[in-house]
Amino acid sequence: MTDIWMRPGVDFLSSAFIEGIVAEAYILLETVGVQVESEEALDLLAGGGARIERDRAFLPGELVDHCRQSAPASVSLFDRSGALAGLLKDANTHFNPGSSALLILDPDGTTIRKPVSRDLVNCACLVDQLEYLAFQSTALISSDVPTEIADRYRLFIGLNYCQKPVITGTFSPDGFEVMYQMLCLVRGSEQALREKPLAVFDCCPTSPLQWSSQTVSDLIKAAQRWVPAEIVAMPLAGAAAPITLAGTLVQHTAENLSGIVIHQLAQAGAPVIYGGSPAIMDMRKGTTPMGAIETMMIESGHARIGKHLGFPVHAYLGLSDAKILDYQAGLETGIGAILAALSGINVVSGCGMLAFENCQSLEKLVLDNDIAGMALRLTRGITSPERPFAREFFEPEFRGNFLASRHTLSLFQNELYFPSPALDRATLQEWQACGHMGAAERANRRVESLLANRPIQLDPAIQSELNRVMKTECQKYGVSMPITLSS
Repeated sequence: MTDIWMRPGVDFLSSAFIEGIVAEAYILLETVGVQVESEEALDLLAGGGARIERDRAFLPGELVDHCRQSAPASVSLFDRSGALAGLLKDANTHFNPGSSALLILDPDGTTIRKPVSRDLVNCACLVDQLEYLAFQSTALISSDVPTEIADRYRLFIGLNYCQKPVITGTFSPDGFEVMYQMLCLVRGSEQALREKPLAVFDCCPTSPLQWSSQTVSDLIKAAQRWVPAEIVAMPLAGAAAPITLAGTLVQHTAENLSGIVIHQLAQAGAPVIYGGSPAIMDMRKGTTPMGAIETMMIESGHARIGKHLGFPVHAYLGLSDAKILDYQAGLETGIGAILAALSGINVVSGCGMLAFENCQSLEKLVLDNDIAGMALRLTRGITSPERPFAREFFEPEFRGNFLASRHTLSLFQNELYFPSPALDRATLQEWQACGHMGAAERANRRVESLLANRPIQLDPAIQSELNRVMKTECQKYGVSMPITLSS
């Protein structure tokens, strides 16, 4: 009933608190400024009215306001076939795997190693079939190709083996152009890609208040080609940002706004997402715990600020610092995913991730898909298709048997969330008869079952062109392709 339905939510910041954080971020941008290692970006900023001193730009509030207003309030992403896969707007929440992991947890549950091409293929095929992950990501970095081409190689794999839009990014100065070429090949043309974006490029400033030449170049290129850019500021409370959560949010806001100014000066109206992966620092271990409750609070808070500023938002949540699939992994992932959904974050990255964003697990992806399903069910809240809410369930002749009721039969599939076999809802006797399996083993069996299915193939002509592009890149470094696409 839309007249009384309420979407569940959570909020750590009052409107006055947000306005104070944004006001201080404006002051930082105007008085402390931002370091920019790019003449092209500095020229854009100077042309927009920023004061430039060597490699530092000081941004007046009027310039920030102007660029905020020119940025779109929503971003649409489309899958490989051209169907709408996600509208990044309001409180619409979409989950995807975390990106750029250097390690993978083997099915044995304890061996952590470097990924190879086959792992990238398996990950893409798996994500293609996990219904509560709206997008894929270039989740793993393959160790069997040169690092100079690892960015375009992982996109090459993802575009062939998964239909979903991809969250990606570059590592090298010439990576963007090759990856853009691949996206245009799959979509059909530059204009078609602009009309139906297939990918988002992450662009990460360096904390505190810096933009490297590589990252700012990608940010400008994405804007000029109307490819959605996701600005992912990563201040580290107590190390590369103030120790207080509020202070870190001020810096995060300033870093993201500086990127939006550069992006919109490069192309006003181009699609951009206000994102982040901030964290606290564990002073005892020197680590950056993404599963810390304070990290999650910063993530939820920065998303709330992004919404206040009028942007679609992104955050890294629903991941764990554990190294195996244990109690800690479920605890941290579950809390993060629920907070992300209740915060209405549009793009939630992190599914499958362990060990401070460094490791991916296919078994965890399967389990996290169910966590995402539960979180999305939570956002639907408590509703009723009609009034009265319950009285008709007892009419006309109540016999106390709701199980056989026509209402139960017609409504239970929509009202209730049913997890995959990776989660245990069996009777005790059934569980014992099946060998006392735990979550990791059940998830592994589901991974094997899903990977037995072949993904929907690309058109052979497009496959051939993607092969040609990737082979050319490999030849530059004297290597052969570990995997060649074939229909």
